[in-house]
Amino acid sequence: MKTTHPVTRAALGVAALVTIALLSNWLVSLTPLGNRGTDFTENKVHTVSSGTRSILTELDTPVVIRYYASRSTDYMPEELKLHMRRVDDILKEYASLSKGKLRIENLDPQPDTDAEDSANLDGISGQRMDDQNLYFGLAISCLDKTSVIPFLNPREETMLEYHISKAIGEVTTPTKPKIGVMTAFDLKGAPAMMPGQPPTPGWVIYQQLKQSFDVVDVAMDSTTIDPKEIKVLLMFHPAGITPAAEFAVDQYVLGGGTVVACLDAYSVAAQMSGGGNPMMGQQGTPTTSTLPTLLTAWGISFESTQVLADPTLATKLGGDRLGLAVLTLGKNAMPMKDDVITKSLESVTLFLPGAFTKTGTAGVTADTLIRSTTQAGFVSAMRAAQLDPALARTLKSNGTAYDLVTHLSGKFKTAFPDGKPKAATEDTKSPTDKDAPKPESLKEASASGNVFLIGDVDAFYDRFAYNVQNFGGTQMASPSNGNSSLLFNLLDQATGSKYLIGSRSRSAIRRPFTVIQEMEANFNKTVGVKIEEFENKRKDAQQKLSQLQSQKSSGSELYLSPAQEEEIKKLRAEQVEYAKLIRDQEKELRRQKDKLGAQITLLNVTAMPALVILVGLSLFIKRRRATRAR
Repeated sequence: MKTTHPVTRAALGVAALVTIALLSNWLVSLTPLGNRGTDFTENKVHTVSSGTRSILTELDTPVVIRYYASRSTDYMPEELKLHMRRVDDILKEYASLSKGKLRIENLDPQPDTDAEDSANLDGISGQRMDDQNLYFGLAISCLDKTSVIPFLNPREETMLEYHISKAIGEVTTPTKPKIGVMTAFDLKGAPAMMPGQPPTPGWVIYQQLKQSFDVVDVAMDSTTIDPKEIKVLLMFHPAGITPAAEFAVDQYVLGGGTVVACLDAYSVAAQMSGGGNPMMGQQGTPTTSTLPTLLTAWGISFESTQVLADPTLATKLGGDRLGLAVLTLGKNAMPMKDDVITKSLESVTLFLPGAFTKTGTAGVTADTLIRSTTQAGFVSAMRAAQLDPALARTLKSNGTAYDLVTHLSGKFKTAFPDGKPKAATEDTKSPTDKDAPKPESLKEASASGNVFLIGDVDAFYDRFAYNVQNFGGTQMASPSNGNSSLLFNLLDQATGSKYLIGSRSRSAIRRPFTVIQEMEANFNKTVGVKIEEFENKRKDAQQKLSQLQSQKSSGSELYLSPAQEEEIKKLRAEQVEYAKLIRDQEKELRRQKDKLGAQITLLNVTAMPALVILVGLSLFIKRRRATRAR
């Protein structure tokens, strides 16, 4: 009987193990279990948020994602290839979590193919790169609705999950989201008062709201607001709001509603457009708006008698005048760097705003979206509106950074523990009516609610938010800052899905080499002074030579004195010296980088084998001891 050589048996055994491992991995990848794993990365960059999980698990209608990616081309940039792997992984996880309700169709749109025709029908035209039309986008469909992400930009990697989840929410919603607008302004405009006069145009922001949402007007004295009917309540300068209306808002939030309240300490828009006519008994729109009862119950105080000024954020206006209370707030004023509401904003401008302070007594989560610096302080609204230059000298700050845009979320408690407040007319009712039982009101939230507070309404006034022009009777408006984007980002998130509210954009997978960046920063800090010194001396030498050249008379030769020749020689020697210094520093920086790279490579190459060897030795020693014990 022929005996197989031990080496041959070992080789066959290893081959069998490899084959079993590959087949097992392939079989597991075909099951939902194969798309699951444990995420040990910082910030869980490979794990979708709980909000996305809820959206996918609650799908009741099939959703199709047509994933267009030019995979067979040789011209796809490496950055897009890396991002494509990320998109592949997240779409697989989406499909796995949906339990069969979400289907991914992978399409490679080559020229003159059905896939290219499908991409064109979905409105995805591709990106022109190296004379090639490269496709990398998504079309999300449900029934007869389609939402398109035409290009998956790798620079917006942190927004990838939010964009996909938002698109799924849009196509699975059969109708436009309904928002209620409660305001003391006439946002819709008014017809002409007299023949021959033009009508008063509506606010641009209101017209844009009607394009994106089903807008319902909610009266300032409303007594009930149904959260099942109104998805978001936009309170746009609710000046003079009645206690009964505040109670209605309170019950709306306790029922799980979302409120966006734009309040103001001094509204220029109210002063300019809501004057009224005292001779006819008409009262103008108040310039101040607040929610006196609700804010206290929500753990927020709002300064509505003075406006907030901040010399660090003050805006230069026409005539080189300083708007101390006209605040231009950039990225530094937005502390939540990964929040989808503010992430894409470069800056917003607030005009004579009020400010919020958290008292921390409501038991809900309060997140600051935009805030002032610690140099801010309160000043007179009238003096600030007049751009009084003396304010900059008299401003007093207590070192507090005030909230200008705040998000409250959680399960609220009622601001009306005694129930619905009495109206003024109830005192004249009969005793029988007074003794009638009142309908029960909510004392605590039946569902989580959300409240967004903005300390200014002028930020959305046409004059301050848009560049408005008329062409042949047609009004054209373009945003002049990020103010309208702030409001629409907020409303899009709030109406897209209840699970998207409060969600963050994901952290980036690609991380900067911070140690290398710190090395380079130290290099620039050390050598930069020398470089600047050399540049200044070089400019001085050039200027002196130019002066000598200008002194040369026409047709004569330029002769330099021995002192001048010595100075030029000295400058050239310094040039060589500084160039040598810079080269030495750059060599040292390269040596440090190479050393660090060698250490990382050595760690990567030796760490895992060393760990395997240690585990193997431990098992060998343990087994040897067990054998000896027998």
